[in-house]
Amino acid sequence: MAFTHKAPNGKTYTLHSLMVKLRGSGVKQTIYYFSPKSGKAAIDNLPKGYKIIHSRRTGLPLLKKG
Repeated sequence: MAFTHKAPNGKTYTLHSLMVKLRGSGVKQTIYYFSPKSGKAAIDNLPKGYKIIHSRRTGLPLLKKG
């Protein structure tokens, strides 16, 4: 079951992760993002060491370390 979060705007978002390769250095890094639709990259749990915050401007959920 994918990790979902209900934002203050009333919409439900699914957490996804994706492994990307940075252009300049070639370092591989995992990025996390919320999407209104569940896709292949959806993950089951909140990553350890992260918490959910909401953008003041848009109200969308974001992940923050700490």
